[in-house]
Amino acid sequence: MITVTVRFFAGHRDIVGRSEASYTLAEGTTLGQLWEQLTAEYPRLAGYTGRLLFAVNQQFAQPTTVLTNGDEVAFIPPVSGGRS
Repeated sequence: MITVTVRFFAGHRDIVGRSEASYTLAEGTTLGQLWEQLTAEYPRLAGYTGRLLFAVNQQFAQPTTVLTNGDEVAFIPPVSGGRS
């Protein structure tokens, strides 16, 4: 088993009700599998599927990235900007 820290931002933080949480996962779990687990736990997150960026240890990553013990994970929701 591994433990990762998930950081939640913007709309994700509003849905989950906190800015970070620790999760214990099976070895070999990917970012995509963790996202699926989170959307099962918090169904409103599912609306962001396909519209977010993945990061592990402050580096962009892919859904197929395998997580390791102690990783810091972020699922970054779309950001809307102002006028230029």
